[in-house]
Amino acid sequence: MIDTTVPRLTRFRWPKAVPPLDAEQRRISDDFMRHWHEVLPNRYGAIERFNHGYSLRFLPNQTHFKTLEIGAGVGSHLAFEDLSRQDYYCVELRQNMADAIAERFPQVTTTVGDCQRDLPYDSERFDRVIVVHVLEHLPDLPGCLDEVKRVLKPGGLFSIVLPCDPGLAYEIARKISAERIFKKRYKMPYGWLIRREHINSPQEILSLLDDRFEELDRTYWPLHIPLANMNLCIGTTRVKR
Repeated sequence: MIDTTVPRLTRFRWPKAVPPLDAEQRRISDDFMRHWHEVLPNRYGAIERFNHGYSLRFLPNQTHFKTLEIGAGVGSHLAFEDLSRQDYYCVELRQNMADAIAERFPQVTTTVGDCQRDLPYDSERFDRVIVVHVLEHLPDLPGCLDEVKRVLKPGGLFSIVLPCDPGLAYEIARKISAERIFKKRYKMPYGWLIRREHINSPQEILSLLDDRFEELDRTYWPLHIPLANMNLCIGTTRVKR
């Protein structure tokens, strides 16, 4: 029988000790993450336009540049990018999702790897790094941010979109979207999975970003009021100095 216990994690302490998934939990997790990335663009277009449109607001001031996307999923963000003016690289943890990127976008360099460890790139290689709904998942978030800072060129842009979770508006939205789909698909509670996935709060993420990068922009969506409880997502763009 699958363990549906919801883990309790300490805030502002890393690396976070997340209980490991057993084989059946991992199968469900991999299957749902791919399914959710396929469902999201078709059913929830407004939030997807913000998720993937935000990073396009600030681009390197060059005719051609190098971009690294971390946690690229099935390549949903790539459809929004002008690939003709950049060399685009993706790092994705799950092999099944990396395979989907390679199939859809063969011109993109895709690597399976853990962004919390050593990224397989030279220091100061990229003009731009993108993460869309990724940083909330990482047990060793400081390790990832240190690697991003290492591979980003001085003056390079770091564009982040993250969920307002925990937050009142986000919890309501989740009940009628991802949680409902998960329960229908697997006939079990959703909390055991999402509380192993969304382990870093917006406050934790923004605090670590403030320690490492200069903030160029912060946008709350959809209400643009600077309160996580009242919004679904936060976009922030940082600069490496």
